[in-house]
Amino acid sequence: MRGEYKVPGGKLVAVDVEEVGGRLADVSVSGDFFLEPDEALDDINAALSGMPVDAGVEQLAGAVSGALADDVAMVGFSAEAIGIAVRRALGKATGWDDHVFDVIPPRVLDPAMHVALDEVIAREVAAGERPPTLRFWDWDSPLVVIGSFQSFRNEVDPEGAERHGIDVVRRISGGGAMFMEPGNTITYSLVVPTSLVEGLSFERSYSFLDEWVIEALADVGVNAHFVPLNDIASDKGKIGGAAQKRFVAGAVLHHVTMAYDIDADKMLEVLRIGREKMSDKGTKSANKRVDPMRSQTGMTRDAILESFAASFARRHRAKTSDYSEGELETAKRLVDEKFATPEWTHRVP
Repeated sequence: MRGEYKVPGGKLVAVDVEEVGGRLADVSVSGDFFLEPDEALDDINAALSGMPVDAGVEQLAGAVSGALADDVAMVGFSAEAIGIAVRRALGKATGWDDHVFDVIPPRVLDPAMHVALDEVIAREVAAGERPPTLRFWDWDSPLVVIGSFQSFRNEVDPEGAERHGIDVVRRISGGGAMFMEPGNTITYSLVVPTSLVEGLSFERSYSFLDEWVIEALADVGVNAHFVPLNDIASDKGKIGGAAQKRFVAGAVLHHVTMAYDIDADKMLEVLRIGREKMSDKGTKSANKRVDPMRSQTGMTRDAILESFAASFARRHRAKTSDYSEGELETAKRLVDEKFATPEWTHRVP
């Protein structure tokens, strides 16, 4: 059995292993990493041999770390990376190539429906009823989407929201508020089985799941990079941010919003936190648009969305899909019974 793991920003780790009596046997770690001294590779293989096949990444990494002398240098990889590769070899963890992804193109819906669809799709992926899914949002009315744990009164100016006819919906993932008018952001949701991020910390999983979009941004001429914990930036500043939720049932929701062309003045009238951030930067009035994706690419929003979908399909096995009627009906019911209710929206006053 063979498993591979490419360390984000690092090297490839491969593990060949057999299972004998519920234990690891004939373990052979390889890759394009750097390791000093050479003999440490034998110590790594020996540390893994005899480990139970149901050992988790943390246990496997601990065995490797405990077997290495203090002067051993592991460059471009880690004990954790070895553990992930072992889990992949055993079929306990998966890689991108183990899945065929559904890609759902932008479809104009009430924005609250997209918030609900995050929950619907995630539960289906966790149950094995739908493959891992990348879906792009499009919407027909303005909305502020606040993070699951944000305080409504601290984030939203109700007078500003009412003046501009903007509703507020709370999503199921954490993170900050999203100011969404039709056409002003590029937003997508990626739902994957937990096995794809097996052994990764939350911070590592953010960078891991953002790898493809960093490359997709390069395809449209943006030199972007990941900024811990959850931001994406270029050499001209922040482009967007990600939010994530892990479902105990076995799925991870990872969604990203990038500013395409936002009316900053209007945003600051609606979002209180936006005023604080602008004030921290010494800006008294935005009096401009926040448009990193439009200005840095010179492309229409639709063209960027098409390019992103094509970039993902070039890098991963993917097929075009759509929402089922059942999914849309379930999402509509969730909007009515949960996401549009004062109890949910003001869950954190």
